[in-house]
This record gives sequence, C-alpha cells and structure tokens, in this order.
Amino acid sequence: MANNKKKQNNSAEKHYQDFAKQRETKRPVLKNCIKAFLIGGFICVIGQAISTFYIYFFHFTEQNVGNPTVATMIFLTMLLTGFGVYDRIAQVAGAGTAVPVTGFGNAVISAAIEHKAEGYVLGVGGNMFKLAGSVILFGVFSAFVVALIKTILIQWGGL
Repeated sequence: MANNKKKQNNSAEKHYQDFAKQRETKRPVLKNCIKAFLIGGFICVIGQAISTFYIYFFHFTEQNVGNPTVATMIFLTMLLTGFGVYDRIAQVAGAGTAVPVTGFGNAVISAAIEHKAEGYVLGVGGNMFKLAGSVILFGVFSAFVVALIKTILIQWGGL
C-alpha cells in the first residue's frame, strides 16, 4: 500500500516538474554573463583610476596604494548602497557587482540598513557583519597562515 502511494506521489511530482519546466521563463545566460563582465570590469577600471589618482596626487607607491584604494571603493559602495543606487546597478549587472570588493561593502551596509529599526547597537551593530563576518574571519585566518608559511620558509630556506 505504501509503495502505491510513493508511485502516485512520484508520478504527480514528475508531472508537476514537467508542467513547471514548460512554463519557466528562459534566462538569457550569455547576455547576463556579458553584462556582469562589462560592469564588473568597469568597477575595476574605477578602482584603477582611484589608484592612479592616489599615486599621482598623494605620491603613493604601487606597493602601498592598494589599501587606500580598497577602502575608497568600499566607502563609495556603501554610500551608493545607502542612496539605493548600487542596488539598481546590481539589478542589471548581477554577479558583476558581487565579485569585486564592492560586493563586500554592499553586503555590510545592506545588513545594517535592513536592521536599523532594531536600534543602532543591537540592530545595526549586531547584524552588520553577519554576512561579511565569515569573509573577514577567513581572510584574516588565511593571511595568518600565509605569513606563517612565509616566515617558516624564510627561516629554513633563506628565501
């Protein structure tokens, strides 16, 4: 008896899946990939322009211009997210806005905006790094491991 019900359920599920698949809208995958590539690339061009600006006007070297550039990109992303502009860009670009460092800034500020009604300490402060916390944790941990390996190799091999 239980076997008959399973067969009926599997048949009904398969029928529904076929029905849903027929009516599913087709996604323009190639078009979405091209948009993500172009807009993500444009974000990287903006980052390069900021780096060049810091090198030219503030006399940073190529070795130490990365940190202020990343901080500026994250700040601009947070500002654009706060005004609702970045979300509109992300609607068009998709993953093109999530992959560069700007995706990190958007994740942090979006969680803060979403929980603002709960108060600044428990809402904003408590939820701001929920999504981005793992990125920070594993980034710091991996930097520690790489530095440890480099230190060991320098001590043993004279690199």
